[in-house]
Amino acid sequence: MTHAPLNPETLQLGQATPLPGSPEEARLDRVPNPHPGTDYLARFTVPEFTSLCPVTGQPDFAILVIDYVPDQWLVESKSLKLYLTAFRNHGAFHEDCTVGIGLTLTELLAPRYLRIGGYWYPRGGIPIDVFWQTGKPLKSVWLPEQGVPPYRAR
Repeated sequence: MTHAPLNPETLQLGQATPLPGSPEEARLDRVPNPHPGTDYLARFTVPEFTSLCPVTGQPDFAILVIDYVPDQWLVESKSLKLYLTAFRNHGAFHEDCTVGIGLTLTELLAPRYLRIGGYWYPRGGIPIDVFWQTGKPLKSVWLPEQGVPPYRAR
């Protein structure tokens, strides 16, 4: 995974961009936060995330909820969509996908806070939900529930 320099002409936004073959080939773009001195929460909800089981090659499905409090950078949403879509051909366990996405975004953005919830649909009869965060939530930010119910055929 790479990220683009700050030149707006190099962003994937506003131009045709092919789907990356894997998350490693994907390029995440970041843009300056227009309110770097203000604590606020940005949320991305990904209701149709898919990856492949690394053992069977069968598809795995999840709802991802990514919450972050930006500092100097925002993730550009088109590049995030392309990055997340690249997991459709990527074999990894649920824990690796969820935590790996959180770590990648944290490295790219250096946010004040980030958490990710991976709400995975069952395979073999067992749902696996995976949660990761960078530290304690900021007291100055309203952090709502992620809104995905505990497993009961979601």
